[in-house]
Amino acid sequence: MIKRNLGITDRILRFALAFWFLGPFAPAFNFVWMNWAIVIIGIIALIESFTGWCGLHNWFGINNKNQ
Repeated sequence: MIKRNLGITDRILRFALAFWFLGPFAPAFNFVWMNWAIVIIGIIALIESFTGWCGLHNWFGINNKNQ
């Protein structure tokens, strides 16, 4: 079982970022790899917003659950 380490504000902001990056108003670049990077970041942010767990927060020992 994964322990949540993201607070509600962080989860809402990650969902908004994912909604923007995966929606019709996503930034578009001339390089294909940059567009794919935006999609991957959007998918990761969406997953983190639903699960409440962030790997980088876990790695650095950050816990924002109570904020």
